[in-house]
Order: sequence, then C-alpha cells, then structure tokens
Amino acid sequence: MPSDSAFWDELLAEARSLVAGEPDFIANAANLSALLFHALPEVNWVGVYLLKDGELVVGPFQGKPACVRIPLGKGVCGTAAAKRETVVVDDVHAFAGHIACDADSRSEIVIPLLRDGALVGVLDVDSPVPARFTAVERAGLERIAQLLM
Repeated sequence: MPSDSAFWDELLAEARSLVAGEPDFIANAANLSALLFHALPEVNWVGVYLLKDGELVVGPFQGKPACVRIPLGKGVCGTAAAKRETVVVDDVHAFAGHIACDADSRSEIVIPLLRDGALVGVLDVDSPVPARFTAVERAGLERIAQLLM
C-alpha cells in the first residue's frame, strides 16, 4: 500500500532502474510520470511542468489533457514553484487560486524540482480523492522527484 515505507522503497528502486544511465531529463520525466501514474492507486494525473521563460509549461505527463502554462505563484503548481517547497492540498476547491485543469481532481501534491538551488520545474500529482496524500507518500514522492535532478 502507498502509505507503507516498503512500498516506497520498492518503487524508488524501480524508479532508479528506469533512469539509471539516462541523462535526458524529458525521457526520465516521461518514464517516472508513467511509473507513478500506474503504481499509485486513486490518482488521475501525474506529470512534470518545466520552468520556461518565467512560467511553468506542461511537460511529460499521464492523464487527461492539462493546462499548458501556469504563472509562478498561481495555483498549486505555481505556488510550490514560487515557494520552492512541496505543497500538499487536501481539498483543491478550498485552495485560493486553484487552477482546475481536471474537474475530477480533489487533492494534489506538487514537489519543486531544484538543481543546485535553481528551479527547473515541478512534479505534480492529482487525485480525485480528498486528502489523498499522506506524509509517507510525500516523503516517497520527494525521493523519486530527486531522481530527475
């Protein structure tokens, strides 16, 4: 189960094997998005937004079509990017300024991707279940996100 640390240890090992020896960020983001989308129950979108010209632009993802551009500081993704810290939202409808790309999403976790302190983008995971993401899942997702850096 995703709240079990053994699950995350196994998923991290699988993620490491996917990116081992591959230097291409886009290829690794695509594979990790697919891995997470299929490994995690009750998620409806997993993907990466990349920082380009001062805004977040959709990159590799799994799920329904997404918002293409998100300004820094706007929505959950833009907030996590601007703060450069993970943001977990139990109810996106209660999050001021939430950008609804998929009306089915109810909770969200966004992890900033930092390389040498510089923002590269964010890893975004959405769920149709309120309060879906636990502290154990946050830690596991943060470890996997680090593989992109």
